Amino acid sequence: MRRPRAPPPMNGPRFNEFIQSPKVRVIDQDGENLGVMYTREAMEQAKGVGLDLVEVSPNADPPVAKFLDVGKYKYEAQKKANLARKSQKTQEIKEIKMRPNIDDHDYDVKMRSIHKFIGEGDKVKVTLRFRGRELSHGQLGMQLLQRVQADCAEDAKVESYPRMEGRQMLMVLSPK
Repeated sequence: MRRPRAPPPMNGPRFNEFIQSPKVRVIDQDGENLGVMYTREAMEQAKGVGLDLVEVSPNADPPVAKFLDVGKYKYEAQKKANLARKSQKTQEIKEIKMRPNIDDHDYDVKMRSIHKFIGEGDKVKVTLRFRGRELSHGQLGMQLLQRVQADCAEDAKVESYPRMEGRQMLMVLSPK
């Protein structure tokens, strides 16, 4: 009486009896190519060495299988995925707020912040806020944002050009 076959693994590569292809290209534990052989024969050779037959490239023709310890293979793949997830950086949008009649020193401090944010790979939203009668001097705000644009030209590009939104003028810079 044959025992019922276990369900295939839900995550990770297929291994041993879960490999569905009749023939596979086999690579041994030392990285030597043993050529194309029947899956059963390859499984017996892997068991003889004390390892599993793991399908590493299922989309190839024929699929590529290696002699590996399947638990160790899954563990290393998980560690590699965690390292990739940890090292990727999400791009944030930092905001710098200014006024149209900003003083030179304050402007320099804001520009240092913009350069720092761009250097870290973040986008920078420059917001120019008009209060009271300043709104009638929109050209001053446009000149200031063009000055910011010129000062950041070497390491940032303008993603969205200056535009008015109510009492604010906005511009978005992103790293080159």
